[in-house]
Amino acid sequence: MRVTVAVVAYNEEGTLPAVLADIGAQDYPREKTEILLIDSASTDGTRAIMDDFAAKADGYFSVKVLENEKKTLPCGCNVMLDNYSGDAVVRIDAHASIPADFISKNVALLNSGEDVCGGARPNVIDGETPWRRTLLAAEQSMFGSGFASYRNCQKKCYTSSIFHGFYRRAVYDKVGRYNEDLARTEDNDMSYRIRRAGYKICYDPDIISYQHTRSTLGKMLRQKYLNGLWIGRTLGVTPGCISLFHLVPLAFVIAIIATTVLSLFGIWQLSALMWGMYALVVLAMTVFEFVSGGFSLTKLALPVLFLLLHLSYGAGSVVGVCSLPFWLRKIKK
Repeated sequence: MRVTVAVVAYNEEGTLPAVLADIGAQDYPREKTEILLIDSASTDGTRAIMDDFAAKADGYFSVKVLENEKKTLPCGCNVMLDNYSGDAVVRIDAHASIPADFISKNVALLNSGEDVCGGARPNVIDGETPWRRTLLAAEQSMFGSGFASYRNCQKKCYTSSIFHGFYRRAVYDKVGRYNEDLARTEDNDMSYRIRRAGYKICYDPDIISYQHTRSTLGKMLRQKYLNGLWIGRTLGVTPGCISLFHLVPLAFVIAIIATTVLSLFGIWQLSALMWGMYALVVLAMTVFEFVSGGFSLTKLALPVLFLLLHLSYGAGSVVGVCSLPFWLRKIKK
């Protein structure tokens, strides 16, 4: 089976060399591998790194450096679909790492009869410090990041979505291109359309790829806010691709606003009940992190981190929902 491995990147000169090194170290035959490097109009050294890799790469049946003039990720994914020639294709995130057997294990699963497949997505950190390990603990926790099966499932199963999914050509031929209006939820939308087309998404925990956690609290909160923003907006485009767990932070922020308003009128009991229950869950999850991951002074900040992550995601969702009519009017022009 000939496969295409694509990387879509914007201003990723810091992480791109490691990703390309991982791709170059794959144990799958190079003569059956195509590489597509798609630059989203970067202003740093990203394009030069891609060009250098392409100039030095040998043994692949094709290596191309392409331009994504529209800059956004779904547009870059469509550049990939317009140019790949493999029997199957995978897009590797520029903030990720893949082991040497990543392609070969996915191909074996496709050869067993699957149409879409992938595996576990552990988070890792760059430059270990106690604080970054605490950020990682918050990110890895189900309480901090959700219940997607590709985060926590321990056995082979079918799931609603997948990280670093491998797709047979027939899947995209039938389902079509990515929705370019969805800047951060294009994968949610695509996975939903794939399932509606009758395909199953196979998860195998033996297949592993790693996503690099944002290295600062500010970057992590920005990521959560934007994720929430696009969940809110996607409700107006493809609501079926949004799961209930995506909406929990939205409900949390709305509950905070509602109970605060009620408290101003002397009805404080609901607010006390909500915050009391939240505090108990936060305390339980923090204790669990101490028990499972060991003691660290910086982990004492976990209750605050959990709250900030939930507020950032929820606030983004509120803004996304409130701005939905204006955004829909803009994209329909």
